[in-house]
Amino acid sequence: MKVVLFGATGMVGQGVLRECLLDPRVERVLSIGRTRTGQSDSKLREIVHQNFLDFTPLERELGGYDACFFCLGITSAGMSEGAYRRIAYDFTLAAARSLVKVCPAITFIYVSGTGTDSTERKGDVGAGQGGDGERTADAWVSRGVAPLYPIVKALAPRYVTTTEAMGRAMINVAMKGWPNPVLESPDINAAAAPRTEVR
Repeated sequence: MKVVLFGATGMVGQGVLRECLLDPRVERVLSIGRTRTGQSDSKLREIVHQNFLDFTPLERELGGYDACFFCLGITSAGMSEGAYRRIAYDFTLAAARSLVKVCPAITFIYVSGTGTDSTERKGDVGAGQGGDGERTADAWVSRGVAPLYPIVKALAPRYVTTTEAMGRAMINVAMKGWPNPVLESPDINAAAAPRTEVR
């Protein structure tokens, strides 16, 4: 499988990238972002692109991919509705339009936050634990709450997952599908069969 990844420098995106690079079923990863990931791997190719409202200049580079993992996102806290919509909705649609033009059969997996609904109203991310090596502006949150993770998981398992599980789930869902179009944390955890157990 060949994957296009957006948001590879964020906490979720770093976890998804790590899983893609570790999974032998993923042949190639094209990361599109405003900055480089700092990763070096034979599977990884990176394109630095600034205008996330227009991906048409990249369309020649996007052919032949099987899945897109769109992990670019931001919390709605302190943002205006317009600014949030631009990042969460307009950027996503711009990427999807260009991808579907050159890869009509592509599977597009979009990471959203708890509380976001189909009307595109603002929501916030649920609890998630970062994996090893994640270096983002939000990483301090992951490190700061890491000791509480087992407690939160025990008290509210519905809202808890890890970036490792998200990455594995995205790969598995892109390859095999899933009964529901929206996966909550329990679905993500169920879909995230360990790499060694997936055939």
